Amino acid sequence: MSKVVFFIVSLVALGNVFFSQATFSSNLMVDMAKIVMNNYCSPEKLVGMKEAIEAASSNTEILNIPDEESLARVLSAGVQGTVSDLRLEVTYEPDYVPAVPQTMPPLPPEQLVAVLQTSIKLDILEGNIGYLRIDHILGEEVADKIGALLLDLVWNKILPTSALIFDMRYTGSGDVSGIPYLVSYFTQAEPQIHIDSVYDRPSNTTAKLMSLSTLLGERYGTTKPLIILTSKNTKGIAEDVAYCLKNLKRATIVGEKTAGGSVKIDKIKVGDTDFYVTVPTAKSINPITGSTWEVVGVIPDVEVNAEDALATAIKIVQLRAQVPAIIEGAAVLIADNYAFEDIGTTVAIKLKALLASGAFNMVVSKTDLEMKMSAILEYISGGKSIKASSTPPALPPMNYSPEMYIDLIKVSFQTNIYENNIGFLRFDMFGDFEEVKPIAQIIVEHVWSKVVDTDAMILDLRNNIGGPTTAIAGFCSYFFDSDKEIVLDKLYDRTTGATTELVTLPELTGTRYGSKKSLIILTSRATAGAGEEFVYIMKKLGRAMIVGETTSGSSHPAKSFQIGESGVFLSIPTVHSDTAAGPAWEGAGIAPHIPVPAAGALDTALGILNKHIAGQK
Repeated sequence: MSKVVFFIVSLVALGNVFFSQATFSSNLMVDMAKIVMNNYCSPEKLVGMKEAIEAASSNTEILNIPDEESLARVLSAGVQGTVSDLRLEVTYEPDYVPAVPQTMPPLPPEQLVAVLQTSIKLDILEGNIGYLRIDHILGEEVADKIGALLLDLVWNKILPTSALIFDMRYTGSGDVSGIPYLVSYFTQAEPQIHIDSVYDRPSNTTAKLMSLSTLLGERYGTTKPLIILTSKNTKGIAEDVAYCLKNLKRATIVGEKTAGGSVKIDKIKVGDTDFYVTVPTAKSINPITGSTWEVVGVIPDVEVNAEDALATAIKIVQLRAQVPAIIEGAAVLIADNYAFEDIGTTVAIKLKALLASGAFNMVVSKTDLEMKMSAILEYISGGKSIKASSTPPALPPMNYSPEMYIDLIKVSFQTNIYENNIGFLRFDMFGDFEEVKPIAQIIVEHVWSKVVDTDAMILDLRNNIGGPTTAIAGFCSYFFDSDKEIVLDKLYDRTTGATTELVTLPELTGTRYGSKKSLIILTSRATAGAGEEFVYIMKKLGRAMIVGETTSGSSHPAKSFQIGESGVFLSIPTVHSDTAAGPAWEGAGIAPHIPVPAAGALDTALGILNKHIAGQK
């Protein structure tokens, strides 16, 4: 209430302070305020208006304004600021003639054809893409009168197209009854859908707009791509149509944010003066969002300049035409190459089912497709190992100088010696064996030599994200003796059908830690890939105690496969650990011997080792 009172009182004060040449009765403000209060579409914003009018009515101040146009501007600024709605406007128009609602004149057929051909632009673009531009949304009554001609001249030419670009960049007018009529051509006949609700303030009624069960001509359907082009000039009924189809997930909006107009604007005369108040007298309330496009506009799914919207829309349609082949190709690659055949088959079946259900119908770019594919594959596979990308993953080449290697190693490894000669070693990624081998001596000198002579060791893999598994055998070998070969794991490669044994190495750079000294490995939910393979081996062979959290349950390093000639690549795990004795770690993770939060794992490990060493003394 205080805001509205402030508005009316401040207008009176503003007039007294700044103007002294002409006078206008304060009743003008009262009459204007009554029009707003009785007709504005959002009465909840007008709390306190009645009391404000009564206060203004008893005010004997006279507005001293030099001319009518100045007064209109002052009143507009006041009412717009009070209600926070720029659609409200006060004007002074002595020559204003109210617009007469347009009706369809009884034109002969040839003239009617000419009118339609100039007001509706139709084209069939390359790739069987339909293009339709309509600058005024017809009401249902008018559409019924000229329906036969619309079918022959426009709609029947659009129906056979594979996709439709509906250009509303220039659509600034229309009839409310045209909303369900137009939207229904892109929905199913049954069941009927609640499209929109329109509240009319003067009558205090709400019309529930439903999709139509029967239409003149055939429907465009629910699966063919529909792109709506918008601009800052897209206004009113066109905004409603775009907003409805967007939230029904039936259309993709490309272009600029729309004007933020209204479904209905009325210009109402103030008393017997030549002042008028333009008021939005009705408002749209979308049943899906519970909100509206009015004032704020419709935000595009793909925001580009209006002049670039058509070219962008064509690219989107062309991409969507490729999507079925991309998804089908991905399903085949997964079924043929995923490390676990049964999971690969199931994922492929589910992926194709999602394609058929329309899960990929609304993609707007290759990046969007890749992100959607990756998210869906993660969900249906139960893991994060299968991913889509535009480029095959590649490790950076390691062609550093010896000095650079030393600096890199110092950053990559952390060591410490705790009380009771307990060693600590942390590293967060495994390297490729062929790349690590030339610098093995540097690692031994600058890292391994610091912890190898300890009486017990803590290996911190809580932040180890994996990497190549080619160095696993070598690293494991440091914690076993050289007198016999030990089979660490058996790896099955789906692409070749071969099973290979991972065994300890007879020769190593530097001194072994051996099999007798205590070893604890710290894990977390972030421990993944090669880190998990190392933990799995050391736990399975009883060589280490695991303290921390269950690991992530990812996979052996994935291989990259291009999907046809699409430029989209899939990372697919093709290798899994031996499952003859039961499930391995892929997909499930490795449970620790002693489960504790990752943050407290080091303290727990130190406590265990200190107690153990003290017991030996």
